[in-house]
Amino acid sequence: QVQLVESGGGLVQAGGSLRLSCAVSGSIDSFSAMGWFRQAPGKQRDLVARVRNGGNTFYVDSVEGRFGISRDNAKNIIYLQMDSLKPEDTAVYYCQAERAGYRYWGQGTQVTVSS
Repeated sequence: QVQLVESGGGLVQAGGSLRLSCAVSGSIDSFSAMGWFRQAPGKQRDLVARVRNGGNTFYVDSVEGRFGISRDNAKNIIYLQMDSLKPEDTAVYYCQAERAGYRYWGQGTQVTVSS
């Protein structure tokens, strides 16, 4: 049973920073890709950033240059460093892992950015 547990969310003022963590049961090397998604109230869940097993990263335009995704293979944790946060970044952030065509999700962590 794969489990993903997010942490690090909270309330921050605009311009501030947060670092989200996603602890994964088992080796993250077994997943072809891992990513962070977010879902604001009344909106669909959208991809924010992804890192593939080979290290290639992808960011949506709205967070490019402000967010950074990284992975610690020894600890089986992926991170999302979020800088220069904006009110529109407010959402529940979810960690996702992909393996053999299947996607695993964490329970989410709330990020609220006040103006």
